[in-house]
Amino acid sequence: MILIIDDDNAVAISLLLLLRQEGFDAQTASSPSEAIQFVQNNKPELIILDMNFSIETSGEQGLKLLEQILKIHATIPVILITGWATIDLAVKGMKAGAKDFVSKPWSNTQLLQSIRTILSLSQTKTQSISRKKLNEKYYFDNIIGEDPKLLQVLETVGRVSTTDASVLIMGESGTGKELIAEAIHYSSHRQKKSFVKVNLGGISTSLFESEMFGHKRGAFTDAKADRAGRFELAHKGTIFLDEIGELELSNQVKLLRVLQDKTFEVLGSSQTRSVDVRVVSATNRDLEKMVAEGTFREDLFYRINLITVKVPALRERPGDIPLLADFFVNNLKVIYNRPELTISKRAKQWLQTQPLPGNIRQLKNLVERTVLVTQKDTLEVEDFSLQPGVSTTVQPVVKQPEIGIMTLEEMEIQLIRKALDFHKHRIARVARSLGLSRSALYRRLEKYNIPYDAES
Repeated sequence: MILIIDDDNAVAISLLLLLRQEGFDAQTASSPSEAIQFVQNNKPELIILDMNFSIETSGEQGLKLLEQILKIHATIPVILITGWATIDLAVKGMKAGAKDFVSKPWSNTQLLQSIRTILSLSQTKTQSISRKKLNEKYYFDNIIGEDPKLLQVLETVGRVSTTDASVLIMGESGTGKELIAEAIHYSSHRQKKSFVKVNLGGISTSLFESEMFGHKRGAFTDAKADRAGRFELAHKGTIFLDEIGELELSNQVKLLRVLQDKTFEVLGSSQTRSVDVRVVSATNRDLEKMVAEGTFREDLFYRINLITVKVPALRERPGDIPLLADFFVNNLKVIYNRPELTISKRAKQWLQTQPLPGNIRQLKNLVERTVLVTQKDTLEVEDFSLQPGVSTTVQPVVKQPEIGIMTLEEMEIQLIRKALDFHKHRIARVARSLGLSRSALYRRLEKYNIPYDAES
């Protein structure tokens, strides 16, 4: 049952009819005292709470009533609603324990979406299930591992994926945050619509509005044609805001509006457009610390993290390292046409002892680099420990390559040439496979005078 607390009879009746038409059991209360009496005798599944009950418009009455309600039933989810909305009031309400904040006049679609999402998330968690059952129920095929910490994350991801809740994925670089975001999208009812990835750290301040919201022809000097923005492309689907902690403060304000109101304006047009997107964000930064330092907006922080998922670092689940190494090798068997390729048990155990600060991405690059420069089908500790940047915890047995002794430069040149050939000179893929940025790869190509296709 949903309780509507509002002293405006027209608003209360309007909400009551809306909810009952959608199949919800709903009741109303017109004053704080009536609401408290109701909550003391009943436990609603959700409360829609107005913020003002007099001519005062500060919202303090609503915040006080919210505090009293949560003292009676701490787990009741509450949606705040007011015609005098301010950013500060929204933040105060979320800090005090509210789950969402809606402005009058509200959008029926958005309000119902918020209600269904919050009700779904407030349901009792299911018991722990096996990795096999998780795979059968959700889109987790590309996420490798069986560590209890990872399974706990996957259970949460599976549960929230069926809702439209905004999700903040936190974790170190290379832990697989993008794979988690993809799993959320492809396990949701939006799976047949677009999954749009945006690296916010790679968008300059001057191009932010054009990239995110699109532009009309002639909106600025180089705008020679109309262009759809990322939010428009993600309509009815999911937008993945990667590296959200890198976003400039000036652009955080612009992003907040579309996340809060689900509306935006195309650059060069005064027409407001509505958008229906599910928002998943990711960062390797400490956003709470950034909020305290004033480098990340508090209101934006509360808007993007209805659910927060913390992806464990690889060193926190070392038992998954052999599984990941085998997964990468099995892929490389096909890519490099080496069907007998494998990793020795000793090498897998040794990999588990490595710090791998770059996490899964570093492990993947290490395995692929080792495969590229090793002629043997069985990869040993010595093969991995010869790679640049590896902490040698055992003394490697140095063997002379069949083609003769090579310097590190000669080895690097051979590695780059092989990667260029394999990836057909697609620079972005070559750089990624070598664990380099594009600019770092270009510098090496020029340094070693390696020919490449600039058009690829």
